[in-house]
Amino acid sequence: MVWVGIVLFACNQNPKAAADTESTTHESSQPQGQAAVKDDTSSPNILQIAIGSADHSTLVAAVQAATLENVLVNAGPLTVFAPTNEAFAKLPAGTVEDLLKPENKSALANILKYHVTPGNYSKEFLKKFKKLGQANNGSVEVEVKGDDVYVGGAKIIASIPASNGIIHVVDQVMLPKE
Repeated sequence: MVWVGIVLFACNQNPKAAADTESTTHESSQPQGQAAVKDDTSSPNILQIAIGSADHSTLVAAVQAATLENVLVNAGPLTVFAPTNEAFAKLPAGTVEDLLKPENKSALANILKYHVTPGNYSKEFLKKFKKLGQANNGSVEVEVKGDDVYVGGAKIIASIPASNGIIHVVDQVMLPKE
């Protein structure tokens, strides 16, 4: 009896209302693909952690503008060097706003990929490297000063494990040479 009620309810749906709902969903700025999957039981992935961090709202806006959300939710593992809002604020005035424009999407994506290394590298493990290969096909220098680790000139100020890798919070935006 319950199944019949569900089938009847589903058959009685107003096609126009369903079409309106569908078009509204596709027009929204919500993530699409794998980034849209909700899972409240697993450990959060890199994108979910960034979205939940008040200190990374500029980074999240940049990732969304470059449509790279699905990259940060894939299985990885990934090491992400995540600049804080303060780090973005250190850039010359107007830089972030300019990069967020649709016509600068590829340049923004290149900068963001420069902050990602394939693999899951702890801060301690990074101390063994001189250079890291980045997802944009560039490389960054790794420098150790006492207990501090600098990647591409940016100091790692915190590290957060994620289900698909690790986030190293950094105090600067790393800009590729090219």
